[in-house]
Formats: sequence, C-alpha cells, structure tokens
Amino acid sequence: GAAAMAGPLLQAWGLGAALRSRAALRPLGLLIPPCRELAGPGSGQGSGQAELEENPFYGKYRHKIQELRRSSPEVFESRMEKRDEVKKQPVGRSRQGEFIRSMEEKARCIFFANSCMKTSKGGFTKDKTLDSILNVEMVKEKSAEEIKQIWNQYFSAKDTVYAVIPAEKFELMWKRAQKCPSFLYALPRKEGYEFFVGQWSGTELHFTSLINIQTQGETAPSQLVLYHYPELQKEKGIVLMTAEMDSKFLVVQEAQCLANQVPLFYATDRSQTYELVETFNHRSSEFKYMSVIAELEQSGLGRELRPSQASDKS
Repeated sequence: GAAAMAGPLLQAWGLGAALRSRAALRPLGLLIPPCRELAGPGSGQGSGQAELEENPFYGKYRHKIQELRRSSPEVFESRMEKRDEVKKQPVGRSRQGEFIRSMEEKARCIFFANSCMKTSKGGFTKDKTLDSILNVEMVKEKSAEEIKQIWNQYFSAKDTVYAVIPAEKFELMWKRAQKCPSFLYALPRKEGYEFFVGQWSGTELHFTSLINIQTQGETAPSQLVLYHYPELQKEKGIVLMTAEMDSKFLVVQEAQCLANQVPLFYATDRSQTYELVETFNHRSSEFKYMSVIAELEQSGLGRELRPSQASDKS
C-alpha cells in the first residue's frame, strides 16, 4: 500500500447505503468526521494531489509522499491513476474483504518478520524485558498492592503509558488475542477519527496507523507498542504493562486512548462488542468500522481529545 492507494481503501471500508449521498472519507485519510458531521455533501472536485494535500494528516506524511514522487515518479503517477479508476467505480462497491486480507498480510510482515521495527525507525527497545525495568526477585517479597504502588510511582514521572492489570482481565484478553490477534482502533481527532491497526506479537501489542501503512507499505514502523509482563500473574495476580511510542506521531493522551481501547474490546462482557473483534479477524466481509466508532463514542474514551466537541456542548 502507498499514499495514492487512498481510493481503494475508501471503497474497501465500505461506507454503505447510509453514506452514499453524503461526504466520502477525505483522500488518504482513513479519517472520517464524527457521526454528527456526516451529513455534509461531498464535492469530489480537484486533482488527486490537491485532494491529498487537503487531508488534515497530509502534513505529517508530506515528506514521505514527496519522497515517493521524487524517487519513483512513475510509481506515484500509476498509483494516482489507480486511485482515479477506483473513484469512478460505483460508491456501493465494496472491496473490504480484499483490503483486510491485504492488511493482514502486511501486518504479519510488519509486526512479525521485520524485527528491526522495534529498534530503529520507531526508536523502540528490542527485547524489553521486565528485568530491564524492575528487580523481579526483590519485588516477589512484596504484596501485589505494594508492587502496584512501586510501578505506578516509577512511571508517573515519565511521559508514557502504564498500567497494572488484574490477572483475570489479562487472561481473558490474552485468550482472545490468540484467536483474534489484530483489530482496527479509532483515535478521535479534532477533525474526526484516525484508524490504527493493533497487532499482537507475543505479549506485545503494536499499533500502526493505516495511513502510515498506506504511505510506507511493508516498511511502516510501529508508532506505539504496549508491553505486557505476565511474570507475576500467577503468584501476585497482576500483569504489569508499559509502553513506548513515537512522539512524532502520538502524544501520551492519544497513546492512552488507544491503550484503553484494548480492554474495551478484548476484555468486555458485552458479546456485541467482542463480536466486532471476531468479525474483523474471521468474517472480514461483514466488518463495519462505524461500529467501532459507535462503541468508542458510547464508552466516552478519548472525549478529551476532541475539545471542539466539548465546546459545542457547553
């Protein structure tokens, strides 16, 4: 995938009949306006490059897109042409299943085969063990509550995401992760939502934005990694978690919102909520990304990331 594959991706995520007379996703965006903003008509005017630049996230990826255009102009043009071809297809046409299969293949390459993802481009630590953070032998003499206090106090002074997860909750998440190792998460933005693919690799959970996968393809690095440590799960009844993130793309509040969505979808008691995860992994043709947004908005997670929405209600 690359930047100019925006058209196929927009078709792939299937806007459905409800959106056929409304504004489409912005080019390259994988960004959709909040549900209450979907009523505006879309013009569909302008050249492909101009439309790309209208995307609110274009600036974040501008240098990568321009680099592709300079280094391989023929590739850039062919992708833009392919995008135009897709735009001519009926809006109702869905290539969702094909897209998800493609994303799954890329995710395996990104998160499993390419081990350098954790060391170079994202600046992540390779083999980040609990022993590298905590004296495990020493804390084994302490209670679960004392370990929790130590963990929280240590990371509270750091600009990162962390948590102490009850063993039962992690066990449920872990069992489900074995069956459904990937999911699509929505991160609220002022302009709408940006989508991230979360992929489990062992007890690590890697996040990469879909637009980043579009732009960089198989070389797209992780932008957030959640590290789960089950070493104390049986003895103390807790699982420690911390994270590393690429601060060029995410701030702590955004990373926290993505991290909070993991138990929302993987540790929920609501069968309808976890069914979204199962559908994404095993019945991709039936998956509807708007259901993810609906669950997120119902939960209230990430509301603070949309100050414009809060001001509208005040």
